[in-house]
Amino acid sequence: MERNKMLEYIENVLENMPIDWLNLTTHRLDIYNEELAKVQFLDQFETLAKENSFNAAALLNLPTAYDYIRLGHPLSCVLEWVIGNLNNLAPEQVISFLSKTTPILSILRTNLLKNRNTLIAYTGELPSSFNEEVLRTVYGYTFELKQFKNASAVDVFDGSTVFVSKQEEIAAVDLNPNIDFYVNLHGDLGSVLLVNGEKNTTYISDIQHVRRRETVAMTPANCLAALQSLVNQPTSDIQKSDAAENNAAVLDLIREVSGTNTTPLVASSGLSIQYAIMMGLVDHAMENHKGKAIKIVVPPNCYGGTNDQARRVAACSDAIEIVDLPVDGDNDMVKSIGIVLDKLAKEDAIPFIIAEIPTNPRVEVPDVHKLRAVLSAKRKTASGSEAVDPVFILDQTFCPNVHFLGDADILSSIRTISFASGSKFPSGGKCTAGYCIANKIAEPLMDKIALHLSLCDNEATDLQMEILAKQMPSMIQRIHDAYVNTLDFVNYIKKTLPAAKINFVSEELADEGFTPSVFSLDLPTKGDSPEERETYKREMNHRLINLMITEIPNESKYCVSYGQLNGCYWTIPATSTQGTTKEDDKDYIARVSLSPNMDVELHKKVFLKFVESM
Repeated sequence: MERNKMLEYIENVLENMPIDWLNLTTHRLDIYNEELAKVQFLDQFETLAKENSFNAAALLNLPTAYDYIRLGHPLSCVLEWVIGNLNNLAPEQVISFLSKTTPILSILRTNLLKNRNTLIAYTGELPSSFNEEVLRTVYGYTFELKQFKNASAVDVFDGSTVFVSKQEEIAAVDLNPNIDFYVNLHGDLGSVLLVNGEKNTTYISDIQHVRRRETVAMTPANCLAALQSLVNQPTSDIQKSDAAENNAAVLDLIREVSGTNTTPLVASSGLSIQYAIMMGLVDHAMENHKGKAIKIVVPPNCYGGTNDQARRVAACSDAIEIVDLPVDGDNDMVKSIGIVLDKLAKEDAIPFIIAEIPTNPRVEVPDVHKLRAVLSAKRKTASGSEAVDPVFILDQTFCPNVHFLGDADILSSIRTISFASGSKFPSGGKCTAGYCIANKIAEPLMDKIALHLSLCDNEATDLQMEILAKQMPSMIQRIHDAYVNTLDFVNYIKKTLPAAKINFVSEELADEGFTPSVFSLDLPTKGDSPEERETYKREMNHRLINLMITEIPNESKYCVSYGQLNGCYWTIPATSTQGTTKEDDKDYIARVSLSPNMDVELHKKVFLKFVESM
């Protein structure tokens, strides 16, 4: 498409785009095919562009680009499509990031595993967060740095050449065949990575996976501003005048909800903060326990992002190993932790334990007194010296309101760092920001975590902090109201379909403060063999979910969401949140999460309709 015609089309798209493109963190999955993420959206978007069709209805009917804006979204896809077209590159060769350093790190990671040299060529200065020493010593990355006057001055290098430069204009690129990857830095908006040349397209999936697991795409608000600047529209006014006030308010709210007075850190997403925790702890261990093996202990069936990220960290270092922690079903978290810690103590290893409480998707809560005892037990190495105590990394996304960390709380004596995905209850689904906070005994670890959060340029944006400052004051009430709705629906299912197995917290646990608004549902099945029974159960899962989202389209969504302000969300963990989990550890059950604002009675009626059809 001719440049001026394209930019005119984009201008019309921006004036007519659905407001959800800007404001939603998750989208309907009934118009989403994960195998065609971005491709399906852009194929149909390109058809509209050729037809010069930009009315609101046509744009609204486009399929979902990604299931979650952390990975990408309509506006990031449109931005990448435009930049690609203006530079004669395919859209998949253009990848936008909120971070200015992570796109560089994505190339370094791939080349570490490929044992390939990397030249980081740059004009002016590298991003201030780029920490050469830490990238070499902790991440294990190898690279050369060389400053150039401009892109055309870059000559041939034996390996990959990454050219980093600050760009005033969004789409301005001087393509040089000697440069494999361009990282264009765009101030507060983030960066855009361009993959140059056919020979480098094999890197695209690896770069996308770094964006998926360790950072976020350029946010919708920033993509909108970038597109507006491209078509010479005035950029949307994103308030920044109250940034300091919002930041202070959010940190106080996190302290209040967690029950401890240490200083929190807030990142661009839950996985962004989790990556900073992992790399910060690895850095701390390398510095304070030189030569000792680092063991990341993680449930094999936990949230796929957590599972995959931990394994990706381990893949980059011979000093780091994953140890499975069975926690669900017939396995007891406390017993499993005891077995694992006893073994790692004998090996004189450094144990970092990641666990969700309640677990996902089985919604189980361990005996917290026994948990404290097993984590605080003194252990000896094989030589008789005192073993290094574990760091407990607690994912509190399902119950961010439970106090574990305060001076009088259950885990006060164990080095514990709690984190939560802010896209859930903290923001009610309005932004992706995530946070972490330590108890007093673990507070010395936070400096290293802050260092790696900064190095990856993964801090929360001013707009994300503004949203959290507005949303978090109502969080405790929303958690309570959503739990009440969930308990009502669970009790109805028990009465209506007693043969179903429901995983939900007991009322005794609720009295202790564990009030999640999510449950999992194992439907009754039939068949002459285990294979037939499993196939029938899976079919019934889909029938139930399809009925719900068809009969109640305004409230029931096929989505992995949790902690949203409105509606009810249905998913099958095995095909969504457990996407990268080993097949034998997947859960082919229905997971349901309810909000504080929904029509529970209507959901009961539709569920009864399903039961009567069985």
